[in-house]
Amino acid sequence: MDTVKDTFNSLLGRKPTGPKIRYGVVAAGWITQAAFIPGVGQTSNSVVTVLISDDAEKREKLGKEYNLKSYSYNQFSQALAEGHCDAFYIATPNNQHRKFAVPALEQGYHVLLEKPMEVSIEDCEAILEAQKKSGAKLMIAYRLHHEPGTLDVIDRVRKGDFGDPRIFSSVFTQDLKPENHRAKQGYDAGPIPDMGTYPINAVRNIFGLEPTEVTAIGFKTPGREFLKMDHDTVTVTLRFPGDRVAQFTAGYASAGTEGYKVVGTKGDIEVNPSYGFGSGVKIAYKTKINGKEDSKTFPETDHFGGETEYFSECILNNIDPEADGEDGLNDVRVIVAIKESLDGNGKTVKIKSNERKKRPVMEQAKKLSLGKEPKVLVGRDSQKPGAN
Repeated sequence: MDTVKDTFNSLLGRKPTGPKIRYGVVAAGWITQAAFIPGVGQTSNSVVTVLISDDAEKREKLGKEYNLKSYSYNQFSQALAEGHCDAFYIATPNNQHRKFAVPALEQGYHVLLEKPMEVSIEDCEAILEAQKKSGAKLMIAYRLHHEPGTLDVIDRVRKGDFGDPRIFSSVFTQDLKPENHRAKQGYDAGPIPDMGTYPINAVRNIFGLEPTEVTAIGFKTPGREFLKMDHDTVTVTLRFPGDRVAQFTAGYASAGTEGYKVVGTKGDIEVNPSYGFGSGVKIAYKTKINGKEDSKTFPETDHFGGETEYFSECILNNIDPEADGEDGLNDVRVIVAIKESLDGNGKTVKIKSNERKKRPVMEQAKKLSLGKEPKVLVGRDSQKPGAN
């Protein structure tokens, strides 16, 4: 082991060994197999070289198919020591993010961390502390921060096309399959952390503000006893500075639907599709400004390839990513406050978040063509979580 080199890496973040950032993937469920690995193949500056999985079948078959160095979860420290990658993409269940992100960051590995950042404020702060000490890059995987249609919506609201934005409303639901791990882990893998993160992050960046308080009510759908959580559907109201309001519903027990609407003093914009990805998904919106209607549809792009190419650019050029750990922490502050409101039968909960200067901008847009999903996905939790 090169002690001097390892010390340098742990203090300043690992230096790339070539023109492409080498990624290790931690967890190989549906997202990793169907979207992340194909997406990386669409980039010009990234490659997958390492697989960390607790599934022996995945380690064997995916390792062979993609020529990856494979390790079990228990061998993660060995993977860190052997150094066959520069960065990790972590897509474990939410409550395991800290377990992998902190040791990786402490040893200077850059981390692209799936959302939500973690399940508690304490866990998020531990990840942030590890990143700040090492100097490695940390980015939360908000793929829509690089999707051209989403960035166009944010830009138009920011420029005042719809006047002063006052109201945000959204619905995001799916019919979760009983076998999916999200059905078995209570609130921390429930509809708010898993799906509610999308409208939370969207409205924070569309308004360009942080919410100050929240109220939430939850429901348990009859006949969905396999959903091991108190609430499989949750409706949330967020208050923002200037008496702006956001309302959204996220759920695991309905037909799949998505979309959001922003209403301003001059007009409104309705976005649908808004949160999804993959084949046939083209972000689109309809507008109405001073009575005049219009619409626009954006080309299908590879969201995972786009976010990875951007993050690799940040590593290669020593630039701090926009969707950093502070952005992830502010979302988790809201998620934690929603749980407190639910536990208090809908009581109003104050939220104390750090104000952000960084927000998504048009220059972050990526227009990579969509990678091809493999015909066969390997092992448990490798299928799409929703039935529709």
